[in-house]
Amino acid sequence: MKPGMDIGRTETIEIEVTEDMFASFEGNVVHPVYSTVAMVYHMEWVSRKIILPFLEEHEEGMGAAVKIKHIEPSPLHSKVKLTATLTEHNKQQVHTKVEAFNEHGLIGQGEVKQVILPKDMIKQKLTTKQTL
Repeated sequence: MKPGMDIGRTETIEIEVTEDMFASFEGNVVHPVYSTVAMVYHMEWVSRKIILPFLEEHEEGMGAAVKIKHIEPSPLHSKVKLTATLTEHNKQQVHTKVEAFNEHGLIGQGEVKQVILPKDMIKQKLTTKQTL
């Protein structure tokens, strides 16, 4: 990784809750609110933004773990702001703390772990898994 990725670095994304983000299973909406699945996706995305400027040409990041607490619902058209803060990193692992807020306050919090690997290694792992 390129130097300069300091502890405390933050990235933010803002989204508007849409129907495709609702809590649903097998195409059936269970709750017409921002789903935990969508929140996990956005937490991973904002955490990925932390590493993007620092990846070398031969490197890529992969999600390795997500820990989340979905605290409050967020309805259709509500605005959600997610902020990731870098809490720890070494040569291969990057850890972020993520918080999600809507207009009324905190709706979710979590932690995301990413691993940084050479692209060749990732390709090899994926090729091996596909042939099993």
